[in-house]
This record gives sequence, structure tokens and C-alpha cells, in this order.
Amino acid sequence: MTCVNATDRWAWYPVPMDKLADYDHPTIKELSARLTQSEKTARGKLDRIFHYVRDDVRFGFPLDGDFVKASDTIRLGYGQCNTKATLLLALCKAAGIPARIHFSLISKDIQKGFFTGLAYWLMPREISHSWIEVEIEGRWRRIDTFINDKTLFDAAKAKIKRLGWSVGFSVALDDGEASANLDLDHEVYQQMAAVTDDHGTWDDPSAYYESENYRNRPDGFRMWVYRHLIGGVNRRVEAVRLEKV
Repeated sequence: MTCVNATDRWAWYPVPMDKLADYDHPTIKELSARLTQSEKTARGKLDRIFHYVRDDVRFGFPLDGDFVKASDTIRLGYGQCNTKATLLLALCKAAGIPARIHFSLISKDIQKGFFTGLAYWLMPREISHSWIEVEIEGRWRRIDTFINDKTLFDAAKAKIKRLGWSVGFSVALDDGEASANLDLDHEVYQQMAAVTDDHGTWDDPSAYYESENYRNRPDGFRMWVYRHLIGGVNRRVEAVRLEKV
């Protein structure tokens, strides 16, 4: 536990608030090089990185919330929208792909079904959310389809359709559809339909987390509750992942 600011606003953080997308970390550099070694184009490199982050890093909620370095997400093997975005950002930068993280607010309904009871009640009505933008062939392109691993995405999409929902279980349907594909030329999304506000692009997540825009800021009580309840949330995530579509 590290105190990084004497004010009440910054009195508690689970990790030091330095660079979270630590693309110069040996683990990040080695993985990025290994994933992209056979690729000659930015598209090819991005495809390899994207599929690693989407599927090898399963969707789940870490104990430290958003404050997980990219290198630590590799070690954990799971993450949520913000921590997986941090990892994708770092791997792209290590591979020489221009990338930035774009923050917004998103309706907490996006996690309905995973968060229930007290855990859902304690969440702000809108929570801070991110996706990644990459510059490919001279154009910035938005990507959020790495958030849920493909197995979970397919099961969650089928489940919210069965329930008659449009948002929940980490998926937001736009006109009944969402996607887990990487499609740079025809933008498709997993969660964009639930986004409610735009907080712009940032070079590293830590700068956004230090800003007034950030809504997921933990105080001691909320983080204590989060850490005590998150095991149950992750068990619900796994139960959905295991459902037959």
C-alpha cells in the first residue's frame, strides 16, 4: 500500500502511481517482440498483440482495481477493461505501433449480472472506462473488442439476449449486436453502446487516474468492500464463461 499524495483525494492507492503502461519493462518488451517477430506490417503485429490480450488474458477483476501495471497483468493472466487496455497500450508501444488510451464514462449497467447486491449498489452510476486507439496507415482507429475473452464474450452475449437485456455481463448490444473481432476498417465494439461521456485520449492511464475526471477512485472503505466481494464477482464471471452457448 503506497501513499502518493498527502491530500484526502490521493491518500490511498494500492500501487505507486507512476507509469502503468510500462512498455519499457523487460517482460513487456520480451512478450511484444515474441508475439510480433514473424510480422512485417503494423496490421500483422497488432493482430498478434490483440489476440493475446483478448484471449490469453481472460476477463476478470483484479484485487487492485484499475491500478495494475501492464507487466503485472501478464503475471496475473486476467484483467478488466482498464487493465487490459493498459496492457494492450504497453505492448503496442513496445512494438513501435503508435497507440493511446481513450477514457470515458460508461453506465454501470455494463457489469450488471457480475456485480450484484451491495457490490452493485456501491458502484457509481457511471464508471470510468477505456479503450485503445492505434494509428495504422495514417489513421487513428478505435478498438474495444479485446476486453472480453472470446469464450466469455460468446456466452455473455447469448445470456443477455436470453434475458432480454441490451447491456450486462460486460457486453453492450448495439441494435442487438456486438463483436469480439478486430476489424480496423469497419469499427465494431463490445461495450461502446453503453458509453455515456467522453474524457479524451491520454498517453498513460496514471495521468487520467490523477485527474478530476476519474470516477473509480477508491477510498479505504470502498476498496475494503471491493476486495472482500470481488472473489464472488469473479466466480460469477467464470460461471458465465462455462455456460454452453
